[in-house]
Amino acid sequence: MLQDRGAETEPPARIVVGLGNPGARYARTRHNAGFMALEALARELGGAWCMGPLSRICRIGLGGARVLLVEPLTYMNLSGEALVGLLSAFRREPRDLLLVVDDLNLPFGRIRIRERGSAGGHRGLESVLRCLNTEEIVRVRMGIGEDPMPEDKAEFVLSDFPQHAQAELDAMILRAGNAIRSVVSEGVSKTMAMFNA
Repeated sequence: MLQDRGAETEPPARIVVGLGNPGARYARTRHNAGFMALEALARELGGAWCMGPLSRICRIGLGGARVLLVEPLTYMNLSGEALVGLLSAFRREPRDLLLVVDDLNLPFGRIRIRERGSAGGHRGLESVLRCLNTEEIVRVRMGIGEDPMPEDKAEFVLSDFPQHAQAELDAMILRAGNAIRSVVSEGVSKTMAMFNA
């Protein structure tokens, strides 16, 4: 038992943060693609969720590395506030983060990896970059864009994925999980070459 407790307090090699909004009302919305990807990965690997600092957390192993999955519970626009305390609690730095976010600027179903950059209008990502005072955070971007895009983008991101798109959504969630695995085990550069081609 002591060994297990020690394993749980050892800092994870990587903290993977899905951005989204807590609660059943938002569970299937486009803005919750990040949560969906982490929940699928946790289910696949038999991880159990518990409460952490302003977040739900789940410890898993990927490629021999300790990984912490995190879903901030502060609502999307305040996501960064949860991560400040989380990084302190687990003795990690922003460079140890991997963010998983929805992206209006990518067509639905596409996955892109970025090493750094601005928030691009994403309020949750904007909160993270502002609170952690850096743009040097790796992210897995999950495309939710449509052509043409509705005029009211706020309403669009908070609307549910349509039922007829479930197969495409499942495929994107699977690809996002594969991208997370690859970043952890193969590194960012190799993952970018695979997913951004």
